[in-house]
Parts: sequence; structure tokens; C-alpha cells
Amino acid sequence: MEILKTTDLKKHYGSGESMVKALDGVSLSVEKGKFTAIVGTSGSGKSTLLHMLGGLDKPTSGSVKVGGKELSDMNDEQLTIFRRRQIGFIFQNYNLVPILNVYENIVLPIELDGNTADKRFVGGIVKMLGLKEKLTSLPGNLSGGQQQRVAIARALATKPAIILADEPTGNLDSRTSQDVLSLLKATSARFNQTIAMITHNEEIAQLADEVIRIEDGKIVNGR
Repeated sequence: MEILKTTDLKKHYGSGESMVKALDGVSLSVEKGKFTAIVGTSGSGKSTLLHMLGGLDKPTSGSVKVGGKELSDMNDEQLTIFRRRQIGFIFQNYNLVPILNVYENIVLPIELDGNTADKRFVGGIVKMLGLKEKLTSLPGNLSGGQQQRVAIARALATKPAIILADEPTGNLDSRTSQDVLSLLKATSARFNQTIAMITHNEEIAQLADEVIRIEDGKIVNGR
């Protein structure tokens, strides 16, 4: 069953001869529960594609459906709520709030939605990611690998159907990268979540169930 689908998706910047076609007719489908890597070089359109899948940017034309729902049918408020409840984001620069400790960062999206965190569920994620001894630490006192684990825990804590990861190992050394990806795979399998991850690293991409390659705003082939 497909959970992410784009149809003839286009994102253009500028006009005339100066027009940049960041996405130029992208059609793809991601199956529920799959770990999909979207691979491309810098400027290939992969980050733009991820932003479209997460409703962080609006296309010039084409369709984006998440869980069967057309994102363009939602207004800004509806889209914000939908993202917060259905999609977990993991960014390359972590996007942690520096004045909040690890636990507060993890449960922040839940509290922003007016809900109370499921302490048992969050506790299981924290234990799996090896963060139990760091819950009261501030992000500035953590290593890059630990901060990325916090970002993963935050993405998982809301029990989203989909996790979108933007170069989640881009700032990490190779060993930490392998550890983080292994943990991400393990947690997504345990909680039956779909992952779409963009990367330029072929070695990292091979850990995914499926690889989609993008060049010059177009899908060139899958694995």
C-alpha cells in the first residue's frame, strides 16, 4: 500500500531563460513501512523533493499525496497540524532548541499539539537510542551523534506514519553514521513507520529497502 505519492511534480524558480527547474515532472510512489533512500548530488533536486513530500514547500504544479490525502487541498493551518501529527522530520543540523534539555526537546512537538507525552512509549524510544542518561542535558553538551539521536527520538515520539530525513548523517563520522542509520532502521521496523531519506552517500543509501535516484530534477532510476 502506497503512503507517499507524487504525480508530475514540478517546482520552478524564476522565469524565461533564468528559470531553474528544481523538480521537472517527478512521479514516484513509496510503500508503507519501507525505508526509501532518495539519492542525488548537490543541486539535483532531492532536498526540494523532500520538502514537497513534507508539505514544507508548495509545488509549481503536480500532486503530492500523503496517506491518500492531497496536500494542496489543505490550508496552512490544516497542513501544519497534519505535518505535526503524521510526519516526523529529521534535519541535518538537528534543529534542537538549545535552552531545552533532551527530554523537553523530544516531547516538544507533542506538547505543541496540546497533548501529553506517552511516557512509556517515549521511554522505550529513549532506551533504544541510548539517551536515558542524557535526558536532563542541554543540546550544547552533547556530541553530534547524541544530538542526532535526540532528533530521531523527537521524530519518533509523536508516533508519525512517516519519517522524512534530510541528510541525517551529513555531519557525522562514518562509524556514527552507520550506528544512527541502524538505529533508525530498527526503530522504524519496530514502530512500522515509513522512512524517506535523502542522501548523497551511496554507501548509506545501500542500507535502504529501495533507492530512488534523482538528477537535474528528474527521477532517473530506482534499485
